[in-house]
Amino acid sequence: QVQLVESGGGLVQAGGSLRLSCAASGRAFSSYAMGWFRQAPGKEREFVGAISRSGSTTYSADSVEGRITISRDNAKNTVYLQMNTLKPEDTAVYYCAAGSRADVSLPWQYIYWGQGTQVTVSS
Repeated sequence: QVQLVESGGGLVQAGGSLRLSCAASGRAFSSYAMGWFRQAPGKEREFVGAISRSGSTTYSADSVEGRITISRDNAKNTVYLQMNTLKPEDTAVYYCAAGSRADVSLPWQYIYWGQGTQVTVSS
Protein backbone atom coordinates (compact mmCIF):
# COMPACT_ATOMS: atom_id res chain seq x y z
CA GLN A 1 0.00 0.00 0.00
CA VAL A 2 1.22 3.50 -0.86
CA GLN A 3 -0.31 6.71 0.46
CA LEU A 4 0.15 9.82 -1.64
CA VAL A 5 -0.42 13.41 -0.56
CA GLU A 6 -0.20 16.29 -3.00
CA SER A 7 0.57 19.87 -2.03
CA GLY A 8 1.57 23.15 -3.60
CA GLY A 9 -1.57 24.03 -5.49
CA GLY A 10 -3.13 27.46 -5.38
CA LEU A 11 -4.16 30.50 -7.35
CA VAL A 12 -1.69 31.94 -9.85
CA GLN A 13 -1.89 34.44 -12.66
CA ALA A 14 -1.47 33.39 -16.24
CA GLY A 15 2.20 33.21 -17.12
CA GLY A 16 3.16 32.28 -13.60
CA SER A 17 4.67 29.12 -12.16
CA LEU A 18 3.86 26.56 -9.52
CA ARG A 19 5.62 23.55 -8.14
CA LEU A 20 3.48 20.71 -6.92
CA SER A 21 4.80 18.07 -4.56
CA CYS A 22 3.59 14.58 -3.90
CA ALA A 23 4.81 12.91 -0.74
CA ALA A 24 4.58 9.14 -0.50
CA SER A 25 4.49 6.84 2.47
CA GLY A 26 4.17 3.11 2.76
CA ARG A 27 5.89 0.63 0.52
CA ALA A 28 9.17 1.41 -1.27
CA PHE A 29 8.63 4.61 -3.19
CA SER A 30 11.50 3.95 -5.56
CA SER A 31 9.85 0.79 -6.82
CA TYR A 32 7.07 2.79 -8.45
CA ALA A 33 6.86 4.92 -11.51
CA MET A 34 5.00 8.13 -10.76
CA GLY A 35 2.49 9.97 -12.86
CA TRP A 36 0.72 13.29 -12.73
CA PHE A 37 -2.83 13.75 -13.95
CA ARG A 38 -5.32 16.57 -13.86
CA GLN A 39 -9.07 16.87 -14.00
CA ALA A 40 -11.02 20.00 -14.82
CA PRO A 41 -14.71 20.33 -13.97
CA GLY A 42 -16.83 18.34 -16.38
CA LYS A 43 -13.82 16.75 -18.06
CA GLU A 44 -12.12 13.41 -17.89
CA ARG A 45 -8.93 12.89 -15.95
CA GLU A 46 -6.04 13.80 -18.22
CA PHE A 47 -2.44 12.62 -18.25
CA VAL A 48 0.10 15.37 -17.59
CA GLY A 49 3.36 13.49 -17.31
CA ALA A 50 5.26 10.69 -15.65
CA ILE A 51 8.68 9.76 -14.37
CA SER A 52 10.45 6.43 -14.17
CA ARG A 53 11.46 4.72 -10.93
CA SER A 54 14.98 6.06 -11.04
CA GLY A 55 14.00 9.45 -12.38
CA SER A 56 16.12 8.99 -15.49
CA THR A 57 13.18 9.13 -17.91
CA THR A 58 10.24 11.49 -18.03
CA TYR A 59 7.20 11.78 -20.25
CA SER A 60 4.98 14.79 -20.90
CA ALA A 61 1.61 15.26 -22.55
CA ASP A 62 1.59 17.35 -25.70
CA SER A 63 -0.59 19.94 -24.00
CA VAL A 64 2.12 20.77 -21.46
CA GLU A 65 5.26 19.83 -23.40
CA GLY A 66 8.02 22.35 -22.76
CA ARG A 67 6.19 23.91 -19.82
CA ILE A 68 6.59 21.22 -17.18
CA THR A 69 9.41 19.42 -15.46
CA ILE A 70 8.86 16.26 -13.45
CA SER A 71 11.46 15.17 -10.95
CA ARG A 72 11.69 12.92 -7.94
CA ASP A 73 13.76 12.54 -4.83
CA ASN A 74 13.68 8.92 -3.77
CA ALA A 75 15.48 9.71 -0.54
CA LYS A 76 12.60 12.02 0.39
CA ASN A 77 9.86 9.84 -1.10
CA THR A 78 8.65 12.82 -3.08
CA VAL A 79 7.86 13.57 -6.70
CA TYR A 80 7.55 17.09 -8.08
CA LEU A 81 5.73 18.77 -10.92
CA GLN A 82 7.15 22.13 -11.89
CA MET A 83 4.76 24.05 -14.13
CA ASN A 84 5.75 27.21 -15.94
CA THR A 85 3.99 29.67 -18.23
CA LEU A 86 0.68 28.60 -16.79
CA LYS A 87 -2.49 29.18 -18.78
CA PRO A 88 -6.12 29.42 -17.67
CA GLU A 89 -6.74 26.07 -19.36
CA ASP A 90 -4.31 24.50 -16.90
CA THR A 91 -6.90 25.06 -14.17
CA ALA A 92 -7.76 21.68 -12.68
CA VAL A 93 -7.32 19.41 -9.72
CA TYR A 94 -3.91 17.80 -10.03
CA TYR A 95 -3.31 14.24 -8.88
CA CYS A 96 -0.22 12.17 -8.47
CA ALA A 97 -0.35 8.44 -8.96
CA ALA A 98 1.95 5.46 -8.52
CA GLY A 99 2.22 2.60 -10.94
CA SER A 100 4.47 -0.05 -12.38
CA ARG A 101 5.36 1.78 -15.61
CA ALA A 102 6.06 5.38 -16.56
CA ASP A 103 5.42 4.96 -20.30
CA VAL A 104 1.68 4.68 -19.80
CA SER A 105 -0.87 7.47 -19.70
CA LEU A 106 -4.25 6.04 -18.80
CA PRO A 107 -5.60 6.43 -15.28
CA TRP A 108 -6.48 2.76 -14.93
CA GLN A 109 -2.82 1.90 -15.50
CA TYR A 110 -1.87 3.47 -12.18
CA ILE A 111 -2.46 1.76 -8.87
CA TYR A 112 -2.38 4.33 -6.09
CA TRP A 113 -3.72 7.87 -6.11
CA GLY A 114 -3.55 10.95 -4.00
CA GLN A 115 -6.50 13.17 -3.14
CA GLY A 116 -5.46 15.97 -5.45
CA THR A 117 -4.56 19.62 -5.13
CA GLN A 118 -6.39 22.48 -6.83
CA VAL A 119 -4.56 24.68 -9.31
CA THR A 120 -6.38 27.77 -10.54
CA VAL A 121 -4.88 30.01 -13.18
CA SER A 122 -6.48 33.41 -13.59
CA SER A 123 -6.37 35.33 -16.85
